[in-house]
Amino acid sequence: MNSYPTAAQRLPGGLLSWPRRAEAWLDDHGRKAWITAMVLGFIFFWPLGLALVAYMTVTNRWSKDMFGSTCRTARRARWGEDRVRASSGNSAFDAYKAETLRRLEDEQAAFEGFLNRLREAKDKQEFDAFMDERARAPRPEAAPLPPAQA
Repeated sequence: MNSYPTAAQRLPGGLLSWPRRAEAWLDDHGRKAWITAMVLGFIFFWPLGLALVAYMTVTNRWSKDMFGSTCRTARRARWGEDRVRASSGNSAFDAYKAETLRRLEDEQAAFEGFLNRLREAKDKQEFDAFMDERARAPRPEAAPLPPAQA
């Protein structure tokens, strides 16, 4: 997700100064374009390259997340469920990995069940202690009713 608006989004009609147009163009082309501009800035006029390094640092343009789906690297597979379940090409390893993941999921479910039973036992113990304490507390005497007048 691009956190910076493109040139068309910034002003109606896309009327921007040339630095803003250059910034929008670089944003649209990703982090590699920014790094290329920085290197060229160092080659042709070192203060420009230094200014681009400072600008990229202040605006977090070094981050891969800044460019979102416009950057080619964002389209690559991410570490997550898809990456873990993907086949390695080795059937023996894939079978071992699937069995290990299944075993770990079973152990996780068993451990979560144990934690739930432990919480329930603690809650029951606290409730029983409360009820015992309440039963031992002296009860106030009921005031005698006045005799009924006929």
